[in-house]
Amino acid sequence: MRTTRTISSGRKRGAARTAKTSRAATALVALSVLALTGCGGDNDGGSGTPDRATGSDSAPSVRLPKLNGEKIEVAAVWTGPEQENFTKVLKEFEKRTGATVTFVPAQDPIVNFLGTKIAGGSPPDVAMLPQVGAIQQAVAQKWAKPAGPEARAELAKNYAKGWQDLGSVDGTAYGVYFKAANKSLIWYNNAVFENAGATEPKTWKDFLTTAETISASGVTPVSVGGADGWTLTDWFENVYLSQAGPEKYDQLAKHEIKWTDPSVKQALTSLAELFGKPSLIAGGADGALQTEFPKSVTQTFTGGDQPKAAMVFEGDFVTINIAGTEAKIGTDAKVFPFPAVGAQPPVVTGGDAAVALKDSKGAQALLTFLASPDAAKIWAESGGFISPNKSLDVSAYPNDVQRDIAKALIAAGDDFRFDMSDQMPQSFGGTPGKGEWKALQDFLKNPKDIAGTQARLEADAAKAYKS
Repeated sequence: MRTTRTISSGRKRGAARTAKTSRAATALVALSVLALTGCGGDNDGGSGTPDRATGSDSAPSVRLPKLNGEKIEVAAVWTGPEQENFTKVLKEFEKRTGATVTFVPAQDPIVNFLGTKIAGGSPPDVAMLPQVGAIQQAVAQKWAKPAGPEARAELAKNYAKGWQDLGSVDGTAYGVYFKAANKSLIWYNNAVFENAGATEPKTWKDFLTTAETISASGVTPVSVGGADGWTLTDWFENVYLSQAGPEKYDQLAKHEIKWTDPSVKQALTSLAELFGKPSLIAGGADGALQTEFPKSVTQTFTGGDQPKAAMVFEGDFVTINIAGTEAKIGTDAKVFPFPAVGAQPPVVTGGDAAVALKDSKGAQALLTFLASPDAAKIWAESGGFISPNKSLDVSAYPNDVQRDIAKALIAAGDDFRFDMSDQMPQSFGGTPGKGEWKALQDFLKNPKDIAGTQARLEADAAKAYKS
């Protein structure tokens, strides 16, 4: 999952499993009722109904081979708390198998990093790939090895077909989506909302009105991490999916329609209603373009009822950064679904998939483990994590907010849209300072130039899809 970056690569079409969004939208609306009453840090066991015992403190749900003495390398772009929590998962795998697992910090973009490793004859055994396109490119380059029978059995048992399809290329399973993201959420400072008399908006129009209300109370309403271009692609994707609809979303993701299409103009025009008012954005456009994602979160939840911003948009992984403040999730920090710009609120997801790059017993065993609820439970208990594994008991999550986000994701089944930029060629949808990232950063700086933004997006997209 792209939590601190986006990397996109590959050119094959039709990878993302898509369907109508109504059921998923309903789940997110239910989330706004359930999650906002949840209190952070409770351990009441939740309201989940476990399919079977999970985790290292109970009977294992999956059998793993003995790998005494085998050395396994796993590459991922995760750093900080994400790396620490994933390392806990790897330690449990070591304990069960006798293997020694080394975490290899990957550079961004990970596909380029892996290409260098492979060219040098030293690929890692497994790589955590943050998008559909990267899996497709790894297969096209003959880097990736198909998932073995044990991993496929876990996938069939624990994952909805949509998530299985996302990890497959031409009907063959390669990727195990271990970490997912609900990327259609807006988090807010509850004290600021209460002081301003603001309520949770349901529509984009209401969202802008709420922002004006908060601004009038003396607090800048919205924090934008514009230094990280991927956050801006997420803003666009949520507006576009809700306004243009899922069919257009799929077409744009595959470049079957151009970025000069009227639907793109409409979405950028709506987004400009926010970006075009510097008073509504912490630090204005210049400040936002110097604000990295983690800071965009922490500045929303520090300073008591006088923070630098009242709201911040991004996925469930925001909880990792909130945990670094004094705010308590569910009381001080609350969340509502991304408002409906069109007929339905959007449901955009992301995720990180484990892919074997070596045809070894150890690599396949790790894929099998990561496809089990046992592995998911370990990270879920630490927070900042949502699993697409439907067999994971939601009581593993540390608070009601995360439980309800996880339940909404699972309830969506196959009815979701995967992050658009993660389906696109890396040079367009996932490279800092280039393509969509750069075009949307320029748009944030000058949101009046909608036609120019469309022209740049189309020119870069056309070039990327031809290469």
